[in-house]
Amino acid sequence: MLDGNAVRSVDRAAALLLALGESQGEAGVTELARRLGLHKSTASRLLATLQKRGLVEQDDDSGKYRLGLAVVRLGERAEKALDLRRIALPELERLAHLTREATGLGILDGDVCLTVAQADPPTLGGLADWTGRAFALHSAAAGKVLLAAMPEREVVRLARRGLTAYTGHTITGLESLLEELARVRKRGFATCFGELEPTINGVAVPVLDARGNVVAALGVRGPAQRLTPSRVTELVDHARQTAQAISTRLGGMIAA
Repeated sequence: MLDGNAVRSVDRAAALLLALGESQGEAGVTELARRLGLHKSTASRLLATLQKRGLVEQDDDSGKYRLGLAVVRLGERAEKALDLRRIALPELERLAHLTREATGLGILDGDVCLTVAQADPPTLGGLADWTGRAFALHSAAAGKVLLAAMPEREVVRLARRGLTAYTGHTITGLESLLEELARVRKRGFATCFGELEPTINGVAVPVLDARGNVVAALGVRGPAQRLTPSRVTELVDHARQTAQAISTRLGGMIAA
């Protein structure tokens, strides 16, 4: 938990970033401090911290500050995620109506899978909304799809950090994970049977961009008593059609 001083510092740092974003290119410490009602020493200390993180840069000649490349990268990632969500959501809603199960879109966010969109079926009881939720890549179908597209050295790196067992069915060994990912690549889809939550099953397929890169994983999930192994073929077929529709709008294609 953050104490009051820490929260205040975070708020001031965020205000500095927003103020820099509204400036015409660059701004000095005195100008920023005056605009935000801060002591110059406080503004200077916060800017130095932000600079260490690459969130702001200081011009060597003028001494003024501007937004750093880290902010640019974050903005690009946010824009891509929002664009993906805008394109995917209508397709996810159609898929949810068709399968009568919850559907979602996950992207790689560092070393986790982040759900950026979800649609629920119209009549059956919906599952918890996972939008904004991040989960371990090895623990769910969407995460496995993203893992399968990564270089093996990255998979090994993640495994060496430890694969958390969320249920008794979660894959926790490197060899087992590599075997599972080989199956995902061969079949073109991933499954998850009670591996993240004991009563939830799911399937997922990749969404590709124009270069054939996996940019997201489209998943269907539901209660284990309803989403049974006998439904995998049906659900994967529907998910592939939906992924193809999203991929096409991104200028890409669906994986074979």
